[in-house]
Amino acid sequence: MRKLMPLLLPVLGLLYPFLVYFGMEHVSTPLFALILGAVWLIRAPGLLKQPGGRWMVGAALAYCVLLAFSGEATMLRWYPTLISALLLFVFGISLRFGPPMVERIARVSNPVLPPEAIPYTRKVTWAWVGFFVFNGLMSSALTLWAPLGWWTLYNGFIAYLIMGVLFGGEWLLRRRLGKAA
Repeated sequence: MRKLMPLLLPVLGLLYPFLVYFGMEHVSTPLFALILGAVWLIRAPGLLKQPGGRWMVGAALAYCVLLAFSGEATMLRWYPTLISALLLFVFGISLRFGPPMVERIARVSNPVLPPEAIPYTRKVTWAWVGFFVFNGLMSSALTLWAPLGWWTLYNGFIAYLIMGVLFGGEWLLRRRLGKAA
């Protein structure tokens, strides 16, 4: 069971738009908030050790409290925007107070990066910052002005497709450039 816990938050994140789409009519907003908050609390010990983890856990739990007390079902749609904003903050702040987030991630599998890989990881971190800005703006616009189905399609499929293209494209570029990052 302990090995499954680190997967709980990412899986919930992947399923979240569909849970909102299919569950808004059947599950109360405070119950959504309680479940989401419980998942964040379960994952908190591991996240608190990561860069920006305290901010992410704190902001997510504050969102859950606001969601629970407001009872507004439309607030459920702001969660992907919140996550993009938090990741934008974490990746962006790592560019200022380094090392860049992509370098930190790269060092998990390769602790000794070649010197030429360092500027490359900075550029890739900037690319992710750009994605989080775009994703947050798209998610916000869809929350404000689009039907729930469009919001679900973007946040449950298209955003992950874009992330996959970014991951895959970066991986191919890294192989082509011969970067060890």
